[in-house]
Amino acid sequence: MENDIFKALADPSRRKLLDLLHAADGRTLNDLCAPLDMSRFGVMKHLNILEEAGLITTRKVGREKLHYLNAVPIRQIYERWVSKYAEPWVLELTTLQNELERETNMQNKPRNVNRIAIKAKPEQVWQAITDPAKTSKFWFNCSIRSTWEIDAPFELWGENEKKAEGTILDMDPPNKLVMSWRFLSFPGTESDTMSRITWEIGSHAEFQGVTLVTVVHDEFEQAPGTAAILENGLPIVLSGMKTFLETGEMLAEK
Repeated sequence: MENDIFKALADPSRRKLLDLLHAADGRTLNDLCAPLDMSRFGVMKHLNILEEAGLITTRKVGREKLHYLNAVPIRQIYERWVSKYAEPWVLELTTLQNELERETNMQNKPRNVNRIAIKAKPEQVWQAITDPAKTSKFWFNCSIRSTWEIDAPFELWGENEKKAEGTILDMDPPNKLVMSWRFLSFPGTESDTMSRITWEIGSHAEFQGVTLVTVVHDEFEQAPGTAAILENGLPIVLSGMKTFLETGEMLAEK
């Protein structure tokens, strides 16, 4: 899989497509063709390579196919090949840049989409998301507490402090979980309204014993601080969950 990612990133046109999606996610093929000097077929070919490498995801909305940057594989490459050599301030500068750029992109019903493949059953992924003893292993040492019923409240706790809260909007164990989300203790989120996180969990169509987990964060038009935090945080959460389910270890221990 890493070879596919490096191959996909080697082409400047594909890197340009990723830059375009980073600037404004959820674009149609026509949107992506306009800035590139190539045929529609050529852009489609590059997008297919990026999707096969897991660097982008697609979703059908009506008759349109929308393309989204998937930050999880890039984060995993960073964890393995960059973070062990880079100074901590590099990550801080990248985070600051992402937050500044995000401020200019709150339009046209934005959403962030992340996807990861985990060698585990959907039931194991569901348990990891809903069991406080397990969420604390990969969710920045925080545990999610709820009765896990529709319309029930949930809370995210860490270091004896409630970090976030929301409501279970919809659920279909072990396939889907939809929750509203609001941070309580992060600077810059004081005026944010509730946003929404959707977990989609399903068996991989080709690889037995592998589950695809897609996380969509949307409805954050009035929650820019929350969007910036989750844009950077959810890929780490997903990477940590993959490491925990596949190895039993925490991401920070590797």
